[in-house]
Amino acid sequence: MQKEDIKEILIDFGLSEHEALVYLSSIMLGPSTVNKIAKHSGVKRTTVYPVIESLKRKGIMNIELKGLKNLFVAESPDKLEKIIEQKKDRLNSMIPELSALYNLKGGESLIKYYEGIEGVKTIYEDIYNSLKPNDEYLITSDLKKFLNIDREFFTKFIEKRAKLNIRVRTILQNNDVGAFYKKNEQNYNFKVKMFESNLDLKANVAIIPTKIYITQLIEPYISIIIENKNIVDMHKQYFNIMWDAIKEE
Repeated sequence: MQKEDIKEILIDFGLSEHEALVYLSSIMLGPSTVNKIAKHSGVKRTTVYPVIESLKRKGIMNIELKGLKNLFVAESPDKLEKIIEQKKDRLNSMIPELSALYNLKGGESLIKYYEGIEGVKTIYEDIYNSLKPNDEYLITSDLKKFLNIDREFFTKFIEKRAKLNIRVRTILQNNDVGAFYKKNEQNYNFKVKMFESNLDLKANVAIIPTKIYITQLIEPYISIIIENKNIVDMHKQYFNIMWDAIKEE
């Protein structure tokens, strides 16, 4: 790998161009004076001092005393990986607070619109990533049309979703695919009821605690995500009315 490529990777890591040049030169030179680092890196001597201080704060540069001289030495590149891990740990510790800030209040709303099969897949990836343990997940769908969008992807989605510790209820179009999932509901970790067979559902509605996902099941495929507490609560009530109205034999 060329020196320029390594410099670009260091910049991607979060260093400035001068920091990347000074750090890279320090690794190549070993313990060195500011003058030597400046000459090797091409960074002005007066600039190298504050750059070294910045690298010291980042934990990847140190001072080594040799006689009466201060020599500057780069930390092992292994330290970069440790710094990345520390940043990930800090981010992970912040996620619960960030998630709490992200939850929308009653009057706020957000609508996202997606087109095409890849757009539909995107919102189902969002569903999977948004669900938390013990969440309620409510669905009305014609699974036959739903699976026909991309059978492999959505079959895997249903199987993957079945492994989550969530509470799923679904009301399905009464056809052979709906009957299959009704018969095997325990295997897929959900409760199933069936609409009357004379219905023809052309849209799929999925409700989780903070969002509603609406997908048109016929071409052109479109999907909408709605984030609004009042609208979500209203659709939950509609779903529960339908659920209670369907009497099983």
